[in-house]
Amino acid sequence: MAEMAVQSDVIDDAGPYDRAKALSAFKLGDVTFYWITRLSAISVLLILGGIIISLIVGAFPAMKEYGLSFLWTQRWAPSADPPVLGALGPMYGTLVTSFIAMLIAIPVGLGIAIFLTELCPQWLRRPIGMAIELLAGIPSIIYGMWGFFVLGPFLANTFQPFMIKIFDGVPVLGAIFAGPPSYLSLFNAALILAIMVLPFITSISVDVFKTVPPVLKEAAYGVGCTTWEVVRSVVIPYTRVGVIGGVMLALGRALGETMAVTFIIGNSFRISSSIFAPGTTISAAIASEFAESDGLHQSGLILLGLLLFVLTFFVLAAARLMLMRLEKKAGN
Repeated sequence: MAEMAVQSDVIDDAGPYDRAKALSAFKLGDVTFYWITRLSAISVLLILGGIIISLIVGAFPAMKEYGLSFLWTQRWAPSADPPVLGALGPMYGTLVTSFIAMLIAIPVGLGIAIFLTELCPQWLRRPIGMAIELLAGIPSIIYGMWGFFVLGPFLANTFQPFMIKIFDGVPVLGAIFAGPPSYLSLFNAALILAIMVLPFITSISVDVFKTVPPVLKEAAYGVGCTTWEVVRSVVIPYTRVGVIGGVMLALGRALGETMAVTFIIGNSFRISSSIFAPGTTISAAIASEFAESDGLHQSGLILLGLLLFVLTFFVLAAARLMLMRLEKKAGN
């Protein structure tokens, strides 16, 4: 405010010519700043539109050849004459691995965030926080190599046989946890994804939990609430919009993850009821076959990419609508 007052005094003290020149300079700066920011915002829409158009153009031959049957065809045989391509296997693998990953990552991530903000000793918060940041910074290909050489054999030799034995003969669950054990499976890929998205959920949850006014928690403790009751009745309701935003950000990462999943999922287009069976995802299928594809095969892979783009768009749009409803409900 003091600087603005000084500038105003300088303009008033200057002559008519100097005053008009200074005002013109200020106006030019404002107009320039306005157009720079506006063009920056418009460039995002142009880039997004260019991506959509290029995907549609590249996928058009496959769309024309297969039509809507591409969505529910399971077979993927690009070497057949004519090629038979279907997106059902990759779409199934994408949804299943993302669902299992979020099923694991959400409670673990929220638990870590609650511990760091409500229960963790001060001297331990920084080491755990740094460990979470390191998890977020590890390249995805390192996760894939670790999953292939370490996690996959461990799960196939210990965890999977145990689960298969427990649920053997149980309706529905017996089919979901059916054998044989495998180093490469949907569950292994989902577990890797859960580890990869864990830092997103935890970091965002920690940040939003810190925004809860201390007076609200102190009032709850003052009337005899336990820590669990404070978290359940005060912290979570107050920060639910931010928590859901972090979860949706993690889900977007899980849907589009490529290299780590390609290493450990098995790259099989067959659909199996067992989560211990090999499978594939849209991004893994594109990564493993695009370099050697051409013609209709390449167009089919681009169409898979377009489907992933649409799927991610609808997921994020649904999350946005949910957040708007929550904000509107909180406002009322």
